[in-house]
Amino acid sequence: MINKRGMLAGAAVVLACGAALVAQEMAQRSSRTAFTHTLPELKGDHLRVDLVEVNYGPSAGSPPHSHPCPVIGYVLEGTVRMQVRGQVEATYTAGQSFYEDPNGAHIVSANDSQSKPAKFLAFFVCDHDGPLSTPISGAQR
Repeated sequence: MINKRGMLAGAAVVLACGAALVAQEMAQRSSRTAFTHTLPELKGDHLRVDLVEVNYGPSAGSPPHSHPCPVIGYVLEGTVRMQVRGQVEATYTAGQSFYEDPNGAHIVSANDSQSKPAKFLAFFVCDHDGPLSTPISGAQR
């Protein structure tokens, strides 16, 4: 016959083993908030999200352009240089994020390396249909 003390000890061992397995599993995965920014007012009845992967070869980039929607960028690989007209040029590396207001003149979007590729995700939050990017001619810093 098993006494209460033995049952409690057995239950404690089972719980301790379960807790150790849960702790080990949790240690193998993690999460973090990569970016937080308040979005401008958007029409809630027509929201659309687009996630675009952008790949730049060494020294490559995009010509000046504008986005009609707020954009959040997340660098996956390499280093990119970004500048929106009226703001200071910034450099972002893998794991860093950036934000662009809608309709800003994106005058620099380029790979900062002359020998390695760069890759980032551009997350668009739009409340209307249309192209995600529009060329800008004669853009100045």
